[in-house]
Amino acid sequence: MQLPTFNGLAASTLQLPPGNWNTVLDCLCAHFAAIPREQWLSRMQRGRVLDAQGRALDPAYPYRAEMRIHYYREIADEIRIPFVESILHHDEHLLVADKPHFLPVTPSGGYVEETLLARLIRRFDNPHLVPLHRIDRGTAGLVLFSTSPQSRANYQALFRDRQIAKRYEAIAAPLPERQFPLVHRSRLVAGEPFVRMQQVDGLPNSETRIEVINCAGDEWRYALFPISGKKHQLRVHMAALGAPIHNDDFYPQMAERAPDDYSRPLKLLAQRLEFVDPLDGTLRRFESRLTLSDSP
Repeated sequence: MQLPTFNGLAASTLQLPPGNWNTVLDCLCAHFAAIPREQWLSRMQRGRVLDAQGRALDPAYPYRAEMRIHYYREIADEIRIPFVESILHHDEHLLVADKPHFLPVTPSGGYVEETLLARLIRRFDNPHLVPLHRIDRGTAGLVLFSTSPQSRANYQALFRDRQIAKRYEAIAAPLPERQFPLVHRSRLVAGEPFVRMQQVDGLPNSETRIEVINCAGDEWRYALFPISGKKHQLRVHMAALGAPIHNDDFYPQMAERAPDDYSRPLKLLAQRLEFVDPLDGTLRRFESRLTLSDSP
């Protein structure tokens, strides 16, 4: 069954945990303790909490353990991100967006409607849009979306089998003592806090090739080619080499920044994607129109 979307967002699904609550509302308030009861009441009154058959649940609906429900995420007073994505390509199978800094790709944390996915679903009225890969909220540049469930697996396989060549650009401190091109390999695992990654001893599971584009001055421009696709891989690797990417709030140390502070964008750009199309065998090549000097 295809559930409706609201403001371009698909429903989330929850199987109610065991407990002794009287109503589904009571269970939701306990399970999501950070969300006020008034917000859940408002969602129910507006038809944003559904049963497994897609029927709206009212606040008095009785709780039943392991009942499957659907709900729509909302953020009260969600911050509007004042930067706009552009579309580089759109056909019956693929959509390529040029994402600005500070815009998340998918809902997470304090962002639901102000995400690239939600914006594009609304813009193209296509609830079947799915990102084929992710880039960080702080990173600008190319994001590839599947527009059709029928061909999605073909394109997902390209990323799984590392059949897509990715090129990033970054601005970071000089590394005059290094020989380039340089290949950095390491083992990356979840760090502390959980939003960060860290390098540890062991069999490498990440690999990046690094080239220098411009070595003038105190900030060098690098071309980064991730062979693997671990979370924060490029940021961790550059910091480990002694040249953290300019304006990185996570590496080598975390720094506090207000959610609406757009003054120091991370100097990292997903600049190019290149692959052989699995449907017709043609070479596809997409390049960002943004640059690290003019991106917000």
